[in-house]
Amino acid sequence: MLWKKKLWSTLVVCLGVSLWNIYKLVNTGPSTSSHHFEEQPMMEGKSCNCNRCTELSNLDWFCERFDTSVNCLLTLENSEIPSGVLQWWLKLQRSNDGSQLQEIIKDLFDILPSPATGVEDIVQCGTCAVVGNSGRLRGSKYGEKIDSHNFVLRMNTAQTAGFEEDVGARTTHHFMYPESAMNLGPDIHLVLVPFKPLDLKWLASAFSSGEIWRTYRRVKPFLKADKSKVLILNPVFLKYIQDKWTMHYGRYPSTGFITLIFAIHTCTQVSAFGFGADHNGNWHHYWEENRAAGAFRRTGVHDAIIELQLIERLAAAGKVSFYK
Repeated sequence: MLWKKKLWSTLVVCLGVSLWNIYKLVNTGPSTSSHHFEEQPMMEGKSCNCNRCTELSNLDWFCERFDTSVNCLLTLENSEIPSGVLQWWLKLQRSNDGSQLQEIIKDLFDILPSPATGVEDIVQCGTCAVVGNSGRLRGSKYGEKIDSHNFVLRMNTAQTAGFEEDVGARTTHHFMYPESAMNLGPDIHLVLVPFKPLDLKWLASAFSSGEIWRTYRRVKPFLKADKSKVLILNPVFLKYIQDKWTMHYGRYPSTGFITLIFAIHTCTQVSAFGFGADHNGNWHHYWEENRAAGAFRRTGVHDAIIELQLIERLAAAGKVSFYK
C-alpha cells in the first residue's frame, strides 16, 4: 500500500502543476505592455527553475525531462565544465582547445561582465514569444501578437524590417553563434549559443581586438551590441537539451529549439511562432526566396522533424502555446 500512496502523491504534484499552467493560459492573456523588461529582468540568476515540476514522475512526459537543477548560463562561478559535457561539446565541431578553456573563459569575463549570481535562482519574467524563422510566418499577421509579449526571443539572422506585420518589430533577446552573428540595437540581449570554445574566444575578440575573423568560415570580426547585456549559454545546458529533449536525434539541437527550451525554463508563459514547414511543406526562412527549401534538413546536423514533434507535444501538454 505504501508504494500506491507514493505513486498517487507524485501524480497529484505533476497534475496540479499542469492544471495550474492551463488555468494561467485560460485566465491570463499576453500583456500588451512593452515596458516590463527592466522591471522584470530575465535570467539574471545562476540557474533556471521557473515554472513547472517540483517532482519527477515516470507518469508525466514533461516532468521526466524537465531538470530544475541545470545551469542555463555560463558565469565565472560555474565555469568548471564537467568532463563528460566537455568531451561531448568538443566533438560537436571538432575542437581541440579544451585544455585552454578556463583561460578562455577568464579572458572573456575580463572583457564582459559576468551575469549576476547573488540573486534568487530565477526572477519570474512573464510572457515570452519565441519567434522561429520558418517561412510559415509569411502572411500570418502575427506581428502584433508577438510584440504584445513581455519578451521577444529571436535567433540567428532573423529579419524584422519589412516583415513587421507577420513577425513583429520588437526583440529583447537575440540568440546567435559566430557564423550567424548580426549587429544588434540598444537594449537587446545578445545570447551566445557556444557550439565550441572558439565561439567564446570570438565573442571576446568581437568586443575588443577583432582578431578572430574566421572559424570554419568568415565571421564578423567586430560586433555592435551592448556588451553589458550579453548572456552566454552554458554547454551543460546544451547537453541537457540533447540528452533529455532531442534524445540524440541530430548531432546537436538547433538554435531555435535551444531558444525554446531556454524560454520554458525562464518564462511563466511561452508562445512559439515560426517553427516547421510552410503550408506547402517547404522548410525555408520567411525573408528568403525559396530556392533550396529544406536544404538544412539534409545536413544531418539537426533533426527538424523530431524537434517539431517535440514542440507539438509541449503544446499538447499545455507548456507552450504553438501558433501555426
